[in-house]
Amino acid sequence: MNQFFSNKKLIILLVSMIVSLGLIAFSITGTGNIPILQQLTNDITAVVSRVVAKPTNAVVDFLESVDRLKNTYEENQLLKSKIDKLYETEVEIADLKQNNEKLKEQLDLTATLSDYESINGAVISRNPDSWVDQIVVDKGSQNGIELDMSVMSGNGLIGRVVEVNPTSSKVQLVTTLDQNNNRVAASVSTDEGVVHGIVNGYDPETNRLVMKQITTDAELKEGDQVMTSGLGGVSPSALLIGTIEEVKLDSFGLSQEAYIVPASDTNDIRYVTFIKRSAESGE
Repeated sequence: MNQFFSNKKLIILLVSMIVSLGLIAFSITGTGNIPILQQLTNDITAVVSRVVAKPTNAVVDFLESVDRLKNTYEENQLLKSKIDKLYETEVEIADLKQNNEKLKEQLDLTATLSDYESINGAVISRNPDSWVDQIVVDKGSQNGIELDMSVMSGNGLIGRVVEVNPTSSKVQLVTTLDQNNNRVAASVSTDEGVVHGIVNGYDPETNRLVMKQITTDAELKEGDQVMTSGLGGVSPSALLIGTIEEVKLDSFGLSQEAYIVPASDTNDIRYVTFIKRSAESGE
């Protein structure tokens, strides 16, 4: 029994020596002369580096993403600002084009009114609550404006002066719903002769003027032009009012009514021409 334990100890000792020699040999030849402790340290360091690097890289990537997002936002804001300015420029250009068209119409109108003394002006105010009733123009008594002067815009009559101030005047429009203030003596030249009537009404739904007191035997047709007759003692004659679109009997069946498309765009009045009735015309 004692001999067995002695042999066992010897065996353990031999195994231990072999393992030790093996480890020493492995550390010298198998690992590039790097001690096991250093290898262990290097492995631990590498693992720790990898563990730390992942969240660090994630944070860096996140910060870079935030920076890119910020740059993208700033670029979008800059582009939006440029687009807004472009839209504003387009609106301004469109408005300038409309102004030029209105000015051209007014110049063309002035050229056709050589028989009358005329004064040009610009609309400075138009109240939405009285849109179809009145406008305020930047010409007044200092410019020669007088009460009851006829006022035209574009190609047609739009109203008359009802109030004069030194530097401005108020114009009552023919489209006013106040029938006591929108009477204009009018006439239509036909093949059978001149037909007279009174422009005294406005249909806001169809944007048409109404010429009333037309005899039932008068033969008016679509496309006939309606002009001022000069018989009312206010407006000069031969000023264009509009074109007949429809003719029918009035509600009583006693006379005809003509529905007129205004020659001027009464919804967009920017420039006007005042017409002074000359003493020579006597109309």
